[in-house]
Amino acid sequence: MSEKKTENSKELIIAIRISGMVKVRKEIANTLERLRLRRKYSAVLIKSNRNALGMLEKVKHYISYGIIDKGTLVELIKQRAVVDKSKEENKKIKIEPEKNADGLLKGKKLSDFGLKAFFRLHPPRGGIKSKLPSPKGVLGKNKKINELVRRML
Repeated sequence: MSEKKTENSKELIIAIRISGMVKVRKEIANTLERLRLRRKYSAVLIKSNRNALGMLEKVKHYISYGIIDKGTLVELIKQRAVVDKSKEENKKIKIEPEKNADGLLKGKKLSDFGLKAFFRLHPPRGGIKSKLPSPKGVLGKNKKINELVRRML
């Protein structure tokens, strides 16, 4: 039983905001704000735990989420990571995608590497079915999240 907990805690989940802000209930907007998903097509990396999964399940009609693999994570960092220049020590940081991806998978945060905590993505090439849940569309828990992220880079 403790093995499952350690395996789940090492998983890194990516959540992508698909729907905009029109007619969003207040508690949903609050949860999206707490997840740092403030704009359409923004993405965040979340460690898998019970609280995070509860929040993701609450906003599943507005986001797409799933477990990200290392190859997609490296591409995401390489193409879309932005250095957080709000702190003076981060002004000369160089982005190293492989090293950063390994650290993230081991449990570190993006801020530990001097990077912003979110990614801004393009709309996906080839389009998406943004009003349908996961088997036919992209909303909710998405098993093909890595393919979706690569189309949005």
